[in-house]
Amino acid sequence: MTANTQMKQLVLVGVTAAFATLAFLGTTVIRIPIPASGGYFNLGDTFVMAAALLYGPLVGGLVGAIGPAMADALGFPQFILATAVVKGVEGILIGLIVGSRKRPWRAVIALAAGVLVLVGGYYVFEAYIYPLLALRIPFFGVTAAAAALAEIVPNLLQGGISAVIAFGIWKILARSSKG
Repeated sequence: MTANTQMKQLVLVGVTAAFATLAFLGTTVIRIPIPASGGYFNLGDTFVMAAALLYGPLVGGLVGAIGPAMADALGFPQFILATAVVKGVEGILIGLIVGSRKRPWRAVIALAAGVLVLVGGYYVFEAYIYPLLALRIPFFGVTAAAAALAEIVPNLLQGGISAVIAFGIWKILARSSKG
């Protein structure tokens, strides 16, 4: 392995850690409870989405799986599994769709797909997976189909606001990196 390759890997580890920390903070600093499900509205997705747009699917997926899930460990541990999976997939998908030819229209499509993963993923976990897991593991008995349905609009807002902010971050940082 060359020194250049090692340096690139080190930078990616640092970028991943930085964005995971931002996603953690974005998830913990602004927490607006959603009483129907016991979940909460936050802006952690902003940094998952921005990382995926800027650095691709690997960094986006790791940021999504680590930062917001660690935030759930502070008071909402029952959601760690759903958050790690949903937001990890969100980051991977956004990074894959935007690709290496980072055009604004591709970024918009990628972000829209990410919002759909966020909303659909939490719905599936809360309406189906967690109730099924709760049959054997009571810890997961925290949601039901009605609660999952009540979270669709707040999750759409969370994803939409985060996508708009992430797009802005991407435009600013992508422009500044071109020199």
